[in-house]
Amino acid sequence: KLFFTDYGNAAKVERCDMDGMNRTWIVDSKIEQPTALALDLINKYVYWLDIYLESVEVVDYQGRRRQTITKGRQIRHLSGLAVFENYLYTVNSDSLSILRINRYNGSDVQALARLDNAKEIRVYQKRPQATVRSHACEAEPRGTPGGCSHLCLLSSSYKARTCRCRTGFILATDGRSCK
Repeated sequence: KLFFTDYGNAAKVERCDMDGMNRTWIVDSKIEQPTALALDLINKYVYWLDIYLESVEVVDYQGRRRQTITKGRQIRHLSGLAVFENYLYTVNSDSLSILRINRYNGSDVQALARLDNAKEIRVYQKRPQATVRSHACEAEPRGTPGGCSHLCLLSSSYKARTCRCRTGFILATDGRSCK
């Protein structure tokens, strides 16, 4: 799945399949300016910053069990969001510091380090996602991903795929090659 935010005409947190299909709003009320997302891949939670409402909130992948982690004026200066173990990590653009927030108890906030010009944060670990033995976009004997001549996108599951073409090309009737 692909998760993303939008704060155009109607602010929301959405998800869709990797090919853009099955687009679903998971948060569309009491949200104004969501600016960063972080996923808990193990427990299937979506965390986001709303700098207008000055809050950090969480829902499950279906948009249920919504909770506010922390709220207050300090949120308006945050950018970027990452989750690792019991904590959320973010950048405070006002104090130029990396903050650690307990994701179960939003009152436990610690400044960890000072970094100039940081705007985004990521946590890299050895195994962030479960491995899949095989998937629909694996290279076939001819070397093409999923049998697609240009681009292979996973669809509704790791066993389904959609072929797409680069700009200037159109998908042929075989659904795999581009012309």
